[in-house]
Amino acid sequence: MRISTIERLHQLQTTPSFFPVNCYLFEEADSLTLIDTGISLNAKAIYHAIKSHHKPLRSIILTHAHADHVGSLDFLANAFPLAEVAISYRDAALLSGDESLREGETTPLKGGIPKNIKTRPDRLLESGQQVGSLSVITSPGHTPGSISLWHEGSRTLIAGDAFQTQGGIAVSGDTRWQFPFPALATWDKDVALKSAHQLTELTPDILATGHGPLVLAPSYEMREAVDRFEQLLKR
Repeated sequence: MRISTIERLHQLQTTPSFFPVNCYLFEEADSLTLIDTGISLNAKAIYHAIKSHHKPLRSIILTHAHADHVGSLDFLANAFPLAEVAISYRDAALLSGDESLREGETTPLKGGIPKNIKTRPDRLLESGQQVGSLSVITSPGHTPGSISLWHEGSRTLIAGDAFQTQGGIAVSGDTRWQFPFPALATWDKDVALKSAHQLTELTPDILATGHGPLVLAPSYEMREAVDRFEQLLKR
């Protein structure tokens, strides 16, 4: 596992040279929040990274319910039983293995939908809610219920798979052949573009995504990525 730290954010990156999958520890004054849980093979490494901080884990937030983001959930929820598990209302259904579409959804779901996760969320998140000092932003597109997290003090955006930084900053759904997997797993490209517009308007100082390195001062590249994807969808 490769660990990178900027401000209060610790990126835990597994298999960085092959298929980089990120989860994050965010430090509050007296506790930790884990964002996403990676794949099941990395559960023990994530556990030891959490324990190394000598602070209680208060929350586990899932940006969306694809298997590479929830794979270690059962292990970690059992290891830290006092940690509140939180996910959006819509992706809570995916977490339970329910792939049925909801009213107004016509595009088939994509990506690895988990089939054997036993943990159920303690809290269903909506835009504008707070988890510690992190603000919830609904950012659907990669999945119907994807969320991002925003920390105003450090201007940090944890975007899940709404963007990727592996192979360059790209909007979810825009295929980058150096790392095409987030695009292949994206549910609705038009919805993803709208979410990317919204997130870009935050002008973050730090961009953290599910796949790829942390990026400082990403606003210009985010705008370029949004403009590129918008032109691609118009063709």
